[in-house]
Amino acid sequence: MIGDKLVITDYHKNAAKKVIASLMKIIEQAKNPVCVTVSGESGSGKSEVAFCLFEQLKANSIPGIILGQDDYFKLPPKTNHNKRLQDINWVGTNEVKLDLLDENIQQLKTNFNKQLVKPLVIFEEDKIQDEILQAEKYNVIIAEGTYTSLLRNADFRVFINRNYKQTKKNRLKRSRDPATEFLERVLEIEHQIISRHIEVADVIIDPPEEEI
Repeated sequence: MIGDKLVITDYHKNAAKKVIASLMKIIEQAKNPVCVTVSGESGSGKSEVAFCLFEQLKANSIPGIILGQDDYFKLPPKTNHNKRLQDINWVGTNEVKLDLLDENIQQLKTNFNKQLVKPLVIFEEDKIQDEILQAEKYNVIIAEGTYTSLLRNADFRVFINRNYKQTKKNRLKRSRDPATEFLERVLEIEHQIISRHIEVADVIIDPPEEEI
């Protein structure tokens, strides 16, 4: 997504190191590209951990690419927010084109040296346009987002175990929406969905000590 802002801390860097420690053997043994998902609640640090993981891979000369779930929403951000206001039941996996994200992951796994067309969200303009990627031979595809644990083409799942109440300060630092009672309702609905995904995680990232 164009317009997103990352706030990288030692917490995110250490989380990425923990993931790499478990992931390296899988990468070395894999005959095909590996898809790693980074999931968790709003403000938990998904984008930051995914970026740090990408940097860790790069430092080990392992080609990687990040696909953000935010680009796969059916509606652009402000329009999606208005849709939620009209119908709170819109909140959830129904908002996201998970099938398309799964398809793009499969393309990156198999269609080397071919062009891939994916959506790209431009936040400030509230629009979604096409982005063309060259499907090079990536060893690792990092898919980050709230519901990415549900992706069929995932090979390794990372779950950040921080709920929306614990991450309120972090959300305010990079929030694109004002903190409102309605937003808290949205986050509680997402919490009920996402918290169950810890059960399928290969690696669980615990919250910082000050949040425990």
